[in-house]
Amino acid sequence: MIKEAHFNEGFRKELADVVGPDRVLTSEVDRLAYANDVFWIPNLWIDRKKEPPKADYIVQPGSVEEIQGILALANRDKVPVVPWGGGSGSQGGVIPLYGGIMMDLKRLNKIIDIDETSYTVTVETGINNTLLEKALNERGLTFPHYPASANCGSIGGFIAHRGSGTLSTKYGKMEDFVLSVEAILPSGKLIQTMPIPKHASGPGLHELFVGCEGTFAIVTKATLQIYKLPEERRFSSYLFPTLEAGLEAGRRMMAEGVGISACRLYDPGSTKTKVGDVLGIKVDNDDASYMVIGLDGHSEMIDVQEKLINKIVEGLDGKNMGREGGNRWWEQRYHFYYPPYEFRLPWMYGTMDTVCLYKDMARLYRAKKEALETNFKQHGIRYIAHFSHWYKWGVMVYDRFIIEEPPTDPYEAIKLHNEIWNMSVRISLENGGVINEHHGVGLKLSRFVKDAFNKDTFEFLKDLKNVTDPNGILNPGKMGMAPDAPSQRGLMELWTG
Repeated sequence: MIKEAHFNEGFRKELADVVGPDRVLTSEVDRLAYANDVFWIPNLWIDRKKEPPKADYIVQPGSVEEIQGILALANRDKVPVVPWGGGSGSQGGVIPLYGGIMMDLKRLNKIIDIDETSYTVTVETGINNTLLEKALNERGLTFPHYPASANCGSIGGFIAHRGSGTLSTKYGKMEDFVLSVEAILPSGKLIQTMPIPKHASGPGLHELFVGCEGTFAIVTKATLQIYKLPEERRFSSYLFPTLEAGLEAGRRMMAEGVGISACRLYDPGSTKTKVGDVLGIKVDNDDASYMVIGLDGHSEMIDVQEKLINKIVEGLDGKNMGREGGNRWWEQRYHFYYPPYEFRLPWMYGTMDTVCLYKDMARLYRAKKEALETNFKQHGIRYIAHFSHWYKWGVMVYDRFIIEEPPTDPYEAIKLHNEIWNMSVRISLENGGVINEHHGVGLKLSRFVKDAFNKDTFEFLKDLKNVTDPNGILNPGKMGMAPDAPSQRGLMELWTG
């Protein structure tokens, strides 16, 4: 098993021999810059001038061979390796709990092939999502994966945690785009999955690496499904008298196969705050829920789809608010997640998204809202949500808590933060939900993995980890599989509740 790493000049020189001296960073400022993603706890920790876990070496490989060379050194000396994409994750998935090597993969950023006949693109996984989309748009093509982190996240990062974007209702999540991958096991072995995901030649091995969060392998290349840019994208907005009416409208649209590309339903709290603040749309009814529907494709088809949607909305006493609000949402869809509209320190906040069957969602939402607002009322907690990724069988809730004046003491604040998360995730699991829908597990939710599976299933996951990574070097401490780290044990017990 790994040992906790510490800086060693001889080891640094060996890394430099693999990638070049300019590609091994060891300054304090670089190590601090790579010590965190956007997980609230380590951000608070650094804000309160506490020392976070830091990697000893930031290494920037530019090829498969260089990655293999780094892994060979890491295995020899049992040094931890944490893959880094864009650093935009929210779950602490890149926190270097045991020091060692932070492997920044952004130099692997090439577009290898665009197949305009089969509508696929093959890329190195360090490429930025927005830059890939720009290159495809120049050819009249699109990779319709539009998450809020598109401008800063990498394709590899989205693959690692099964990310999702605003058009997922039509085009799917990241795992639906991935046709095949190239991945490097911790041993250095190069794995290439079948060129297509649909076959009868044994199990779909690419699924082992999609969502593994860098614990089983480092994904270096992927072939992805792409599409023609649509003739038209059309957005409309609606207002429902209750959240339940909006949920039922979305369910009917999916069940009847209307073919919507985006559906964003805001609960009353978000309708009054986020919709009001970002879009400038004020709603007087305190129980009302605001919905945006997106359609794309040929204009004639969209006309028919729009008529079907309006019929469903009218049947549930919804009100058509026109296209202006919908278009404004599309143009400003990322504004919800950045200053001045996004929550920020010193506030305490968290996104607790989950997904479940339609029959369970209203109950899950109400149970969580009531529990958090009752049990943490003394802290002035607010609970808001929107529903943004819809399936034939169910829907995802992107629910959030906000406390504007949390405890000033970092230990008390972290304890409160973890109590909220513990209650929230357990309510999700008790009501048919899962740990998380698309943000991944990381460090934040690692403690819940064993509760999400039965004992034998969790043991099977650990067996897979042990087979692919016998020395435990790759992103240790994540996905519920954590070796000991004596000097960090107290800090990790505090952070992970």
